[in-house]
Amino acid sequence: MDPIIRRADALQRGVADWQLQQLCRSGSWHRLRRGAYISADRFADLGIRARHRARAVATLEAASPEAVLSHQSAAIVHGIDLWNTPLTAVHLTRDRQNGGSRTTLRHLHCTSLHPDESTAVRGLRVTTPARTIVDLARTLPFEQAVVAGDHALHARLCTAVDLAAVDPRTSRRRVGGVLSILDGRSESVGESRSRVLMVREQLPIPECQADLYSAGGKHLGRVDFLFADQGVVGEFDGRSKYGRLVPEGQVPADVVWAEKLREDAIRSAGWEVVRWVWDELATPRVVVERILDAFDRARGQPRGRVELTPHP
Repeated sequence: MDPIIRRADALQRGVADWQLQQLCRSGSWHRLRRGAYISADRFADLGIRARHRARAVATLEAASPEAVLSHQSAAIVHGIDLWNTPLTAVHLTRDRQNGGSRTTLRHLHCTSLHPDESTAVRGLRVTTPARTIVDLARTLPFEQAVVAGDHALHARLCTAVDLAAVDPRTSRRRVGGVLSILDGRSESVGESRSRVLMVREQLPIPECQADLYSAGGKHLGRVDFLFADQGVVGEFDGRSKYGRLVPEGQVPADVVWAEKLREDAIRSAGWEVVRWVWDELATPRVVVERILDAFDRARGQPRGRVELTPHP
């Protein structure tokens, strides 16, 4: 059920403008934009992404017919992961060379928009996933853009070929830098941020989601990051691994024990294992030194074979 209450519908049902204003002043209704409201209780129950989507729907309905949702607003509609990305303003794009404007709640971009760069998702006009990622690569910081691009590839919303086909219009070097590092094998925001850390700290770029085997051919497990030449495995430990992603019928302690057995087997096969958690991404040197120490320990050790996961 559509939670948005539109002024025209309310007036048709006999509600006067002064009553609409009173409902907003009293806190019963929340104003999404002029002429569009939502129950304050319903709005309070929504998460940040859902709140932005509600504002985006209301804003698009009041916009010019050729305007489409774009940038982070399009990312929300497509279900693309975002991290540390402002969601206050709704972003729109129109196919024209001037006339852009920006307020606290609405950012209108005016630039060329090819017909094949827009689509419809559940009735909403939005830029395609590929155009959305390129727009974000132009406008967001590097780390935030990589998080979004990795997820779009991982979710198979677009391909590297699709991204390469989009003309960035501006900031070509910046966009190229983002696209060159994207990897659809990344399975979480934390893994994407970890890879950005490695790029910034000039570590070797590891393979993602590689399968390891013992010398006898036994499958030891799939690892988040593999520094194959250095003999080191990197594992990002997100809380979801021990929370909502715990297999049915198990408890977090079961997952911790299984991880220990898996890590012991990997170490026995000659690989050094390094782990880090979300909070440590804010202190890159801690992670880097841990990885470099593992490089030193692994030097010269014989190891089992590897199979790499193809890029989606």
